[in-house]
Amino acid sequence: MPPTRPDITVPDLSGKLAVVTGASDGFGLGLATRLAAAGAEVLLPVRNPRKGHAAIGRIADQVPGAHVSLRELDLSSLASVAALGRTLRDEGRPIHILVNNAGVMDPPERLTTVDGFELQWGTNHLGHVALVAHLLPLLRAGRARVTTQLSIAARFGTINWDDLNWERSYHSRRAYAQSKIALGLFALELDRRSQAGGWDITSTISHPGVAPTNLLAAQPGLGRVQEVRQYRMIRTLSRWRVMGTVETAVLPALLAATSPDARGGLLYGPSRFGGLSGAPTAQPLYRPLRSTEDAERIWHVSEQLTAVPLTAPEPHGR
Repeated sequence: MPPTRPDITVPDLSGKLAVVTGASDGFGLGLATRLAAAGAEVLLPVRNPRKGHAAIGRIADQVPGAHVSLRELDLSSLASVAALGRTLRDEGRPIHILVNNAGVMDPPERLTTVDGFELQWGTNHLGHVALVAHLLPLLRAGRARVTTQLSIAARFGTINWDDLNWERSYHSRRAYAQSKIALGLFALELDRRSQAGGWDITSTISHPGVAPTNLLAAQPGLGRVQEVRQYRMIRTLSRWRVMGTVETAVLPALLAATSPDARGGLLYGPSRFGGLSGAPTAQPLYRPLRSTEDAERIWHVSEQLTAVPLTAPEPHGR
């Protein structure tokens, strides 16, 4: 018999505004559904409005009366990120939960964003850095919990400091790992700076373990016409609970984003089979995330590349 699926209790989130990137399917949709079920108003910034409206329909089917809305966002475009930031600042509502969940994975050939960055570096990392920077006054106003979704790929990778944009020697898996390590370092530095500067933002990081999602499926838009080779095995092991399902894989981020016991600067992930599945728990930081010097360096490099000041202005709309 497979083990029982784990779950957590989510506190009442009535009156809270949550923003979840990458919520039109997969982990993001699961997170948005659980947040809406707990009473939060959930905002889905999406690149594809058709998929976004379909996601709202799926949430409404599971959570009658859910308060969910769409905004436009393409994380691979810094102009699009800036436009969303202006829209939300103009709306003036404090943000209480931000989940940096969206991502792209393993395009076989080097692709670039509209700004000329390697696609994974520019989308997974720089896009989210710019989003946080643009939303800082609203996050301060909401005393927000910012939860950043990483990957177990960040456990073993490195930062390619001499070629951050992978222009000289592209390797898809290493580039993906770098994007997640950099994002984790940034999230940890955000928590340190928030504590030191009294920004009232709690920054946590999470990873979902391994579960079958469209990150591993065929994606012609990324130049991947077939699913990743291991995808079929992951689906099989998921059915036997050795690896996670979408429902269980959202739990670490959900815990990190909502639990009153979750603390800033910690990594939350599945507890079984070496972090592949199981109930969520706080875990030791992956080795590539432990250097405060690397975190400070990533902070400054990211600020330069996005051209968005990573300062914390006075709270807006509190």
